[in-house]
Amino acid sequence: MRILHTSDWHIGRTFHGHSTLDALRGVLETLTRQVRDENVDVVIVAGDVFDSGAPAAACYTLLSDTLRALADTGAQVIVTSGNHDSAARLGFQAGLLRDGIHVLTDPAAIGTPITVADADGPVHFYGIPFLEPALLRHLWPAARSQAEVLGHAMDLVRADLAQRAGRSVAIAHCFAAKVEPTPQLERDIQQGGLDVVPWSCFEGVDYMALGHIHGRQELALHARYSGAPLHYSFGEGSKPRGSWLVDLGASGLGDVTWLELPVPRRLVTLTAPLEDLLTDDRFAAHAEDWVSVEYTDDLPQREPLRRLQARFPYCAKVVHAPAVVPERAGGSYVDRVRAARSDRELVDAFLQHVRDGEAASEREAELLADVLDERTRVEALA
Repeated sequence: MRILHTSDWHIGRTFHGHSTLDALRGVLETLTRQVRDENVDVVIVAGDVFDSGAPAAACYTLLSDTLRALADTGAQVIVTSGNHDSAARLGFQAGLLRDGIHVLTDPAAIGTPITVADADGPVHFYGIPFLEPALLRHLWPAARSQAEVLGHAMDLVRADLAQRAGRSVAIAHCFAAKVEPTPQLERDIQQGGLDVVPWSCFEGVDYMALGHIHGRQELALHARYSGAPLHYSFGEGSKPRGSWLVDLGASGLGDVTWLELPVPRRLVTLTAPLEDLLTDDRFAAHAEDWVSVEYTDDLPQREPLRRLQARFPYCAKVVHAPAVVPERAGGSYVDRVRAARSDRELVDAFLQHVRDGEAASEREAELLADVLDERTRVEALA
């Protein structure tokens, strides 16, 4: 049996204020062609189908169009809910969808698989929706953490599997203990503490299809994250986009290969002085990329985003990151304000605070002196 493992579509998410719906539609159309070309029998979507619990109407349209297109290839489609989804809203569609599309959002049904047979016999697919411990205490009173609810869910899977013959696949949306730390961890399920699920939870099945982490990761031959089909942050820019193509043979797991998905617009972080970024030919190749800029000038520059977007229309983020940060004078800003004996010293303390220790230049000091002297003259005449 051939299985395609994808996850974390996040339909409806924006990228620095820009809609991603059109880009995601194009990527999911490519994924659908891959399902047809690779003769995939079952498509797994391991949670975070939507980016929010109350998606806009256009998000439902994209999901419905994609699920129908996947089913038209002849594949069975199995979808579970993630921490971003509203299980109730996503699950509401389950009864309205055509045969061959399964939306699994009910914790009470975890021990009941979707069974798909091939020439080698049945394969049992156990969908585990995202499990919020606080909402499950009426069902599983002893489970009070992600580790405990996932452990209990997998116990239900293993108990049911022991009564059946055949191969097995489980689907879960969580943060596993063996995941490599990333600088921008997906929100709402934190790294560390009670939210981490130990590796032992995932034993006992032929393949474990995981969702939640946006970059692909292989925890073991039989347990993997596919990551998201789009880049949703600059921190993900270096990670490939795609899905896992999983073959199950008669005796269990066979080959697992990576299927690349196209990147509609590359992500790049550029670091240089602002003038170089605006004029240097070495940056010309990035005119059509999503651009994050860290400009290294000593002082903040005027309207950097507007000026950069004239050269990089898709510049979405600008950070002032001076190459050399002057050592700050002793004491906090509040202390320096309290110690100021004149308006000139007060203004100078403010400038040093907002410019990383850089005081007024000689010309700026002259202008400030003129303004303050004029204010004193006007006050004296009032």
